[in-house]
Amino acid sequence: MDDFVKDIWYFAGLLSDIKVGGTLALSLAGEPIVLAREGDNVFALRDICPHRAVPLSAGCVKSGTVECPYHGWRFGLSDGKCKEIPALPKDSDMAVDRIGVRTYPIQQAGPLIWIYLRSDPKDTHPPSISPPEINLPRARATLDDDVELACHIDHAVIGLMDPAHGPYVHRQWWWRSEKSIHEKAKAFEPRERGFAMIAHTPSSNSFAYKLLGGKPVTEITFRLPSVRTEEIKIGKRTVLSFTALTPIDENRTAIRQLFFTDHPTFKILSPFLGGFARAFLRQDSDMVDLQQEGLKHNPRVMLVEDADTQAKWYYALKKAWAKSHADGADFINPVKARILRWRS
Repeated sequence: MDDFVKDIWYFAGLLSDIKVGGTLALSLAGEPIVLAREGDNVFALRDICPHRAVPLSAGCVKSGTVECPYHGWRFGLSDGKCKEIPALPKDSDMAVDRIGVRTYPIQQAGPLIWIYLRSDPKDTHPPSISPPEINLPRARATLDDDVELACHIDHAVIGLMDPAHGPYVHRQWWWRSEKSIHEKAKAFEPRERGFAMIAHTPSSNSFAYKLLGGKPVTEITFRLPSVRTEEIKIGKRTVLSFTALTPIDENRTAIRQLFFTDHPTFKILSPFLGGFARAFLRQDSDMVDLQQEGLKHNPRVMLVEDADTQAKWYYALKKAWAKSHADGADFINPVKARILRWRS
């Protein structure tokens, strides 16, 4: 079952991912989408020409339209309506504008692009919510990495927020080891469409934070459907880690990790720190592949207190979000403020 969170904004990429006048194909929860850029504006349409099913992403952008490469049919970027069928005679009475492709609500927030995924494809009302507000210290990412995970997004999200796997999956001299494990207690509170591990001093066995100097304070936030941010403050400087998971389909998930910062030391160390980040994502990917060997037998899996409480919150948030839309009621965040304790 797909069981994707719907009626919500998903991270689709960066404006810089798409060349001016170009297109970019992506799959969101099994839906083929083409992103088309005209100037600094980006549009999202279903990536299938209704004529002969050729992906529009293989075409080009022309004067407010995207042109199919097969027969030159052109569709409006903003409304998806067919604007031209070159093969028709000039005196044709065919109602060209009755043909169209589906469009998707899309918003840009600085360099970030968000797409709204509806539960009802026929719904044309504007989204009632906005994309999450992410305060970026700089508009351009200092580090950028992505990996495709061979799993449903639920398993990817749970792995993203799992605090106990670090000393095992990410066992490195510069991070943590089994010998460095000790008990931790962190305070959490509900946030808009999610929750946060409120601002705190990083654990003593988190070596990477020490490279930033000073006295770092970090706050980690999770927002539905699948965005995790970590804001690290060192005096007046900020390092923001932005990690977004996007479901490609039922069995594949894209993970994109971006770092935005005005911290000069981080910029200098970015090749070194970038190696850390890339190693982390690939270690997670390898563990996901290993996990699939067990999951293909459809076993029951366990979530324990307190190390897996964040995973339980994720499922509770998904359930509450779906219920609010099914009932036409306000969303009530099921997360309650509390302190979680675990060893890692």
